Amino acid sequence: MTPPRGVLFVASDVDPVHDQDYNRWYDREHVLERVRIPGFVSGTRYVAIDAPKRYLGLYHTESLAVFGTEAYRQAFQHQTPWSVSNLARMQTPKRRVCQVLARTGAGQGSALVVIELGQGGSAEALEQQARKLGAELAAADGFVQSCLYLPDAALSTPLPQESIEGRVLHPMLLIHASSPAAAQILREQALAQLGAAGAASSLYALGWQLHAADL
Repeated sequence: MTPPRGVLFVASDVDPVHDQDYNRWYDREHVLERVRIPGFVSGTRYVAIDAPKRYLGLYHTESLAVFGTEAYRQAFQHQTPWSVSNLARMQTPKRRVCQVLARTGAGQGSALVVIELGQGGSAEALEQQARKLGAELAAADGFVQSCLYLPDAALSTPLPQESIEGRVLHPMLLIHASSPAAAQILREQALAQLGAAGAASSLYALGWQLHAADL
């Protein structure tokens, strides 16, 4: 069987005084640098519409094993001076390395919903739940794709500014939609069907995306 794809999930805030340099670094160096690592498929940036953290970066890889390669370790351990400066500026960042499971649909939407799931149950049960929900959401207008992100505890090492006190690696359901309005409807539908009205959820707008095939 083909191993599931991997993804690096990084959500963060930054002081507005550093916003211009932070975004310039992300757009002109960081995404390009990461996507050039062998095994990386794409890098995508999102900006919050309704989310506790303003910026979200997703880096998809051919498999979870990519995050254990020497090429990735070298990139992670030997940051450029510009990277060191901006990584230190991240406020309450959230870094997770996850398996991508239970994909339903295909494509990239202009809006993204992220829902944190409870930790109860096995990975198999979570995957089954995500597939069932994805099949139900797929009938809605504006649905593009849904999938389950299952964090790997060993690979999800925290960033320097990330608090480790009470740090919980929640599984996440991601829903891609064709518009923010459709995403909001899908978010409400998913939360209702999960019976998780109080669960943490976020809504983001697509900024831009780079594919390794474009380089």
